[in-house]
Amino acid sequence: MGNDRRATLKKIVQLCDLLTVLIAFGIASKTVWHIFSQVAFSEFLSMRISVRNFLIFGAMIFLWHQVFYSFNMYESRRLSRIGEEVLDIMKASCLGTILMYAISIAFHVTMVNYIFVGVFWIALTSLTLAGRLAVRFTLRQVRIKGKNLRNMVIVGSNGTAMQFARKIEERPWLGYRILAFVDEDWPGLQHFNEQGYSVTCNLSGLRNFVRKNVVDEVVIALPMRSLHSYATEIAEICEEQGILLRFANNIFTLKRARTRAEDFEGDAHITHSTGTIIAGWPAIIKRVCDFTASLALLIFLSPVFLITALFIKLTSPGPVLFLQERLGLNKRRFYIYKFRTMVIDAERRMKEIEHLNEVSGPVFKIKNDPRITPIGRFLRKTSIDELPQLFNVLQGDMSLVGPRPMAVRDYEGFNEDWQRRRFSVRPGITCLWQVLGRNSIPFEKWMELDLQYIDDWSLWLDFQILVRTIPAVLKGSGAS
Repeated sequence: MGNDRRATLKKIVQLCDLLTVLIAFGIASKTVWHIFSQVAFSEFLSMRISVRNFLIFGAMIFLWHQVFYSFNMYESRRLSRIGEEVLDIMKASCLGTILMYAISIAFHVTMVNYIFVGVFWIALTSLTLAGRLAVRFTLRQVRIKGKNLRNMVIVGSNGTAMQFARKIEERPWLGYRILAFVDEDWPGLQHFNEQGYSVTCNLSGLRNFVRKNVVDEVVIALPMRSLHSYATEIAEICEEQGILLRFANNIFTLKRARTRAEDFEGDAHITHSTGTIIAGWPAIIKRVCDFTASLALLIFLSPVFLITALFIKLTSPGPVLFLQERLGLNKRRFYIYKFRTMVIDAERRMKEIEHLNEVSGPVFKIKNDPRITPIGRFLRKTSIDELPQLFNVLQGDMSLVGPRPMAVRDYEGFNEDWQRRRFSVRPGITCLWQVLGRNSIPFEKWMELDLQYIDDWSLWLDFQILVRTIPAVLKGSGAS
C-alpha cells in the first residue's frame, strides 16, 4: 500500500474511532437514563448539555485520541498477531476509561457514574475490537488475492534467509512479495539454489537494484557479527532512499530474553529483558494496584496492628517490630518490617542452632525454633507477623506478589547465577512458592517457581496467587 493510501486509511480509522467513542457515549448515556431518570431522554440530555460539559467532552475526545496513539493503534498491524492487537485495544480502552472517569470526578460530571463507566467501557471495547478485526479480515482477503502487496528484498542466502522467506511464502495474508535475494558467492550458495531460490545480484549491486525497482522493505539476514561493515552500508542505502529496513535480532542467541526497540534520548536501542514487569504499562498498573491495596489494607487492619503490638509488648521484652536487611529489585538493600516473633538476641544465637537446619540450600528454617516466643509462634502460624510488610509495599521496596525477599546471609550462599534472576523484579509478600507448599518445597524448586512467576507474569496470575494465599494462611503453614 502506498504512503498516500496508508495515510488515507489511517485517517479513516481515526474517524471511525471518534465515531465509536460517540456511539459508546450515547449507549452509556441511554443506559444511565433508563435506570435513573423519570424524564424523556431528550430532556435528560438537555439538562446536562452546557458549554462547560461540551468543553469537558471535547477534552475527553482529545485524550482518547492521545491514548490510542500511545498504544500505536494507528501504526501498521500487518505483522502483528491478532492477540497482540486485542491486548493493546483492551489496554488503551481501560486506560482511557479510567482517565475519563478521573476527569469526570474532578469536574463533577454527575452523569458519568460507575454504571456509565462500565457500560461505556464494554460498548467502546466491543465496537473497537469489532472494527479492527473487520479491517484486519478485509485486508487479509485483499492480500491473499494479490492486492496491497509490499515488495521485499532479502539480503543473505543462508539458513536464516531461507527460513524467513518460507515464513513469508506460507503466509500470503501478510501481503509480501519477495522481489530478490542479494548476496555474495559463498560455499553455501549451492544449497540455497537447490531449495528453489536464486540470488539476483551481489552486495555491491544492491544500491543500483533499489534505484531501478519498486522496493518497500529490505531485510538483512546476514551474520551480523562477521559482516557488520556490509550491514552498515546496506542500512545507509536504505536510509538515503527512504526504504524500511529490517534485520533479524539473533546477534546474541538469547533463549529467554524478550526484545524490543526503544528510543533513548534520541538514540535507537534494542533492549533485552527477561519478564514483563520491568517497565511500561504493566509495571505501572501493578504498582498502582500495590499502592492502593496496601493503603486500604493498612487502614482496614489497623485494629489488628494495635492488638498485636500490645500482645508482643506484654509477653516479651524488646521492640514490637523486627527489622532485617533484605535484597530487593536488582539486589537493592532495604529493611523489611515484621512483627517480632523471636527473642531479642535471636540473631546472636543463630550459630548455636545452624546444625538444626531442615531445608536444603543456603536458607535456614526449622519448625521448632527455640528462639521463637509463645506469641511469636501464633503470629507465624497465622502469618500476622507478615502484615507490617504492607509498609514496604507502600514505600515501593516490595510488591503484594513476587519472589520472597532474600536475607543477605542467605544470598551469600547462592552458587548458581540462574537463581539470581529472581532479583530482576520487586520481591513480594506472597508468591508461587508459598501457595504451593512453602517450607516443604526444596530450595532449587523454590527458585524454579520464582523464575516461572517472572516468565509467566500477568495481573491475572497475581490475582490467582493472592486468592490462593488465603487458604494457605488458613491452613497455618506460615511464611518466611
